[in-house]
Amino acid sequence: MRKALITGINGQDGSYLSEYLLSLGYEVYGIIRRNSVAENQDNRIQNLKVKTFYGDLTDPVSLQKIVEEVDPDEIYNLAAQSHVRVSFDIPHYTVQTNGLGVLNLLEIVSRSKKRIKLYQASSSEMFGNNIDSDGYQRITTPMSPTSPYGCAKLLGFNLVNHYRQAYGLFLCNGILFNHESPRRGSNFVTNKIVKSAVEIKKGLRSKLELGNLDASRDWGHSKDYVRAMHMILNHDQPDNWVVATGESRTIRDMCKITFDLLGLNYEDFVVVDPKYFRPHELKYLKGDSSQIREKLGWKPEYTFETMVEEMVDHWMNLIH
Repeated sequence: MRKALITGINGQDGSYLSEYLLSLGYEVYGIIRRNSVAENQDNRIQNLKVKTFYGDLTDPVSLQKIVEEVDPDEIYNLAAQSHVRVSFDIPHYTVQTNGLGVLNLLEIVSRSKKRIKLYQASSSEMFGNNIDSDGYQRITTPMSPTSPYGCAKLLGFNLVNHYRQAYGLFLCNGILFNHESPRRGSNFVTNKIVKSAVEIKKGLRSKLELGNLDASRDWGHSKDYVRAMHMILNHDQPDNWVVATGESRTIRDMCKITFDLLGLNYEDFVVVDPKYFRPHELKYLKGDSSQIREKLGWKPEYTFETMVEEMVDHWMNLIH
């Protein structure tokens, strides 16, 4: 029975990955950063047979103790300061967690007597506004991030590449484009749109304030993307991979589809507020995932529309 250690296990991806690995017969362990409101710490994983520890990527001592106790075969590093807009407000913490936190894990793995496989959650934010001539971003696309979040993720990405090449370790980067689900935090724009639209439908609010409606993203479902993580880490060779749907939709598209599902016109309720604009806007993301589709046989099961439908159904059932 293989053992997996997931940092950020109580997040969106961590919870879906836990379910998936448990279904494959893994023993699953996770690291949770302590939250003073205990009820919010494990609500996504409270019914799963996983063992969790308190720890933090910025605390190498806690990481070392946990890795030694679990003795994992695989580590999935999903923990991060995960909100791009917030990274402008707390850049130091973002870099410490998303960049130097990766270094702390790599040092532990490199010194381990056991050959541990490590998956690093890299991000499409690393590309910034660079786009290849065919309209896609891929491994070879130059990376020029437009946020502290993207810069920190690029540091982690390069550290993984360096440690793999320098020490012959099994380390993989998954460059995941945006992925959502009903478990996404409601302060992220997709679930903010869906939750607010449902509240409008139920008469609980009158408007939805957003930033740049023309920002375009490649959105998939977290369930599909955690399957890709496992495939990446169980390929015969460590490598860097892009995981994406290959389709890009704007925030405006997201609003229209969501409100249409509820029988509403988004233009009657959505208000643009400059406070939600980023200091440096990322305009467009669309990923070329042909490598993982051809070599590993991965493909998404959700479409953009079925993902949004699931999110709408979730909030319709939850909000009374």
